[in-house]
Amino acid sequence: MREIIIADNQDISKAGWHYLLQNIVEVNDIYEVTEKKELVKLLLQFPASLVILDYTLFDFESVNELIILQERFKKANWILFSDELSDDFLRMVLYNTQSISVLLKDCAQEEIIAALKETIRGKRYICNHVSNLLISNDKMPHNLNVKQILTPTEQEILKDMALGKTTKEIAAKRFVSIHTIMTHRKNIFRKIEVNNVHEATKYAMRAGVVDLAEYYI
Repeated sequence: MREIIIADNQDISKAGWHYLLQNIVEVNDIYEVTEKKELVKLLLQFPASLVILDYTLFDFESVNELIILQERFKKANWILFSDELSDDFLRMVLYNTQSISVLLKDCAQEEIIAALKETIRGKRYICNHVSNLLISNDKMPHNLNVKQILTPTEQEILKDMALGKTTKEIAAKRFVSIHTIMTHRKNIFRKIEVNNVHEATKYAMRAGVVDLAEYYI
């Protein structure tokens, strides 16, 4: 069982979450916060909590602040439950974090329940609307023929990078040195014409190197 933190300023939303949580999953305690400093205080006390956050109604100054907070509390899982999240915001969150799930407030109850069950188990959940939105709005790069551009080894390393594995983890998996993986990374970035892991991840998803369902788990 886990502690749940509802970070929301709408009474109707909080009441709805209480109803769902008490009838669907086993939890230790449910806490409510209305501002960031209260959220941080509870996360310091319960670092493995599930945080249900309405980003649009909370006092975050930017998406980077949210990403930094998520990085600070690595054991926590998050459900963003909001309206009117921009494409750029969603890409920043999904490409730079592994533990933030996304729901829109017009999602069906079945999808909200599914998100709760998956996230309480520590898995990421992205609602269908957001997944389809990001896929349809992405501009396709010209150099997507991965098999012609990258060697099989480079394709595997690109996939691991896109799935969030560190250079050290990839090296250990392949039984090679970190320096060898760094060399592969430089060659991959040069060949697919990107400058960082964030851009490489987008490339990998668009090119089919990483399946969306696999990435969002």
